[in-house]
Amino acid sequence: VRIVPNIEDASRCVVFDIVDREFQPGTSIKIGRFTDRHTSSHMSFKSKVVSRAHCEIWSEVDGKLYIKDTRSSSGTFLNHIRLSSANHESRPTQIQDGDIVQLGIDYQGGQEEIYRSVRMRFELNRSRNPRPMSYTITAFNNLQNTSNADASIEECCICLCAMAPFQALFISPCAHSYHYKCIRPLLKSHPGFQCPICRTYSDLE
Repeated sequence: VRIVPNIEDASRCVVFDIVDREFQPGTSIKIGRFTDRHTSSHMSFKSKVVSRAHCEIWSEVDGKLYIKDTRSSSGTFLNHIRLSSANHESRPTQIQDGDIVQLGIDYQGGQEEIYRSVRMRFELNRSRNPRPMSYTITAFNNLQNTSNADASIEECCICLCAMAPFQALFISPCAHSYHYKCIRPLLKSHPGFQCPICRTYSDLE
């Protein structure tokens, strides 16, 4: 199981380190607000909209992953649907690959990160093999040859304009290319970056 930040609005997101766990049957992780008492079986976030004991995820014998709200005050949302009302425990709900879990609701009175909800995407049983280096080298060579009339011209998927010589470009870790001025607003969540084409999350550091 790989848990990554879900970056929809870079100015209203909490960026955290990627969590990569192997869930054995019966294994559980409790999620909540950061305290000094948390152990390795906890995931904690420094957010005031997250309860100390917010929710819990675990794996059953059949290998399926489940989540339930553990009486949080601000709610746990699975794909934008709240699991239970405030201060009530929810029934177990299965988590599928690509599901979005949100902890709490943004507090509109504060702009600091501690007043933001936590949004995370679950990636289950996905291959961790990165794109082959040969693909990245080929893409880089194509960009170098943009002045060649016989070369295929790559377009920026944001502005749909061709990439030309002497332009500042950004090549993501997943080997997709953009004009730097186009992708710059999405880099506000640095070091976290979510590719707008394939939705792959990467740590740029």
